[in-house]
Amino acid sequence: MVDTMALLPPFVRSSRTARTVEHPPVALPADDEVLLDAPDDRLGPALVAAGQGTYEVAAALLAGTRAAAAWEHRDRYVVRLASFACARPEWFASWRTAAPHDPDMLVVGAQLAVTRAWGSPAREELLREVSPLITAAARGDDRDPVPWRIALDHAHGSRAGHKYFEELWEAAVRRAPHHYGCHAAALRCLAESWHGSHRECFDFAETAAQDAPADSLVQALPTRAALAYLTDGCGPDVPRARLDAAVDRAIGLSARFPAADPWPAEMRNKLTYVLALLDRRQDALEQLRRIGPYATSFPWELVSDDPLGRFLELREEIRLRSASGHPRSGHRGRAHSGDH
Repeated sequence: MVDTMALLPPFVRSSRTARTVEHPPVALPADDEVLLDAPDDRLGPALVAAGQGTYEVAAALLAGTRAAAAWEHRDRYVVRLASFACARPEWFASWRTAAPHDPDMLVVGAQLAVTRAWGSPAREELLREVSPLITAAARGDDRDPVPWRIALDHAHGSRAGHKYFEELWEAAVRRAPHHYGCHAAALRCLAESWHGSHRECFDFAETAAQDAPADSLVQALPTRAALAYLTDGCGPDVPRARLDAAVDRAIGLSARFPAADPWPAEMRNKLTYVLALLDRRQDALEQLRRIGPYATSFPWELVSDDPLGRFLELREEIRLRSASGHPRSGHRGRAHSGDH
């Protein structure tokens, strides 16, 4: 694990004692008002009920996303519910016993199995054992792309071959051509199989974004490619203009959502970090305004065991440096991380 501050451009890493503030700082939520991975007003009650040992609210939530074909929300809720079940499994065990063929239970169960296997030293072996669960989830509702996103993550973790990946990818986009979760999973697979070939990853991300609707989260996919490049020490340089174009596209997407909204919070947190690495502090400050009190574990967990603390440190540095009118550092290099 590396230190976040070592990855940031000089204006972020400068000593606080050497700083002179010439203008009032920008008003942002107080540190104690900032929340990490706060659920939205639909997921929150499901998590509360799960904490009390009941699954019915979660089941109704996911059934609603399936009925409405709200796949982005469904994917996010599945991930959060599975993560909760890792720590508090009783409510999910009750759900599985009561409704063993429920498509919503099956998809959470597949995600739960992959999540548990992912952190194990025996990850590849354990992932191979959970394949039947993913197959069952995919059969639960043929329209649902979320089991195929889980299958892409599974293929990545188990180091499946390229031909198998292509089959999964075709099945995923056939169900939801612009589903962000599937695209992000595919980009992770490609980044590993094309290690160092960041230009190819940008090609994939940019093509997907160009084809997606203006309000689709896929518009932010090039920023994810930029993050991978900026925190990786291998491969040829990517032109600065391409990096700027990636974040400009994500800035346009961010402007389409209300400020201080938990739904686009992860996209805005990721964008803010990339803007900081590119030394675009005024743009980063604007995203911090739009983030409001909603910090997310990603991307800060990539470089710190304390993602909320690192977010708050970066936020303060950007706010105060912007208020001081401190000149740009001229940093244009690439950060390095052994974790990405």
